[in-house]
Amino acid sequence: MKTLVVILLAISALGCGGYGSGSSSNSGSMAAGTPSISPPLVPNTAAAGGAGFTLTVNGSGFVTQSVVYWNSMPHSTTFITSSQLTAAIAASDVATTGTIPVYVRNPGGTGIYMNQMAQNSNTVNFTVQ
Repeated sequence: MKTLVVILLAISALGCGGYGSGSSSNSGSMAAGTPSISPPLVPNTAAAGGAGFTLTVNGSGFVTQSVVYWNSMPHSTTFITSSQLTAAIAASDVATTGTIPVYVRNPGGTGIYMNQMAQNSNTVNFTVQ
């Protein structure tokens, strides 16, 4: 009986099988953290009724899965570096005058980390004149 206990303890210590050994029950990724936008946006204004453009967002804490939100709607986002993203802004997004809130959302956790919520950056306003 003592031999069996020693063998089981050795297997457990080596991480062979069961929980804690990299099994799928322990998989997932942690949330990316909170991003931050450093104003100004580039460009930071557009003419109402104008053409679409590429918006550059500078800041910190960006990850490859970060998404730029324009007026609370996600937009096609390209990760440049952890401090720069670009987003495709359509002509329909600048069809009328107004102040448009822009923020970045980093992904939340997955799998065993799914209780870690997605994080939003500060909001920076874009002006459509």
